[in-house]
Amino acid sequence: MPIVKLETTMGNITIELDAENAPVGTENFIHYVMDGYYTNTIFHRIIPGFMVQGGGMVEGLQEKPSGDPIENEADNGLKNDRGTLAYARTMDPHSATTQFFINLVNNDFLNFKSKDTQGWGYAVFGKVTEGMDIVDAMAKVETTSRMGHQDVPRDDITITKAVLIED
Repeated sequence: MPIVKLETTMGNITIELDAENAPVGTENFIHYVMDGYYTNTIFHRIIPGFMVQGGGMVEGLQEKPSGDPIENEADNGLKNDRGTLAYARTMDPHSATTQFFINLVNNDFLNFKSKDTQGWGYAVFGKVTEGMDIVDAMAKVETTSRMGHQDVPRDDITITKAVLIED
């Protein structure tokens, strides 16, 4: 299983990607890691008791351009359990690109139920293997509303580097 380390301003988070069950999501994430895309992106949405989200915005809540959306793999059997990574998306089930979230708790309501707009769910593609204490610390930071976004950390939490450490 590929392993990625996210170096953040709060500490390091190590992620094991599930290439077997989520090949599309894993390949997509590795592509962006290898391109240096995640460098200086921020965790822009934090909701305690739910999730922390990042991977698509830089300082000032500016969206970073991304590539084409990927196919939703939420029907892969992986669940949105505590410590798992899943792709953020719009109402379109097949709109994920770079943004991801880390589940702070088991979020069963985000799991795949059916292949329709209401039931697709959010595709899990990996899990935190080290640094969940860092993620939990993120969930405790003060948040605010800024530039039309809610649940934004008052002080930026930045991914300074994302590195593929094992393929």
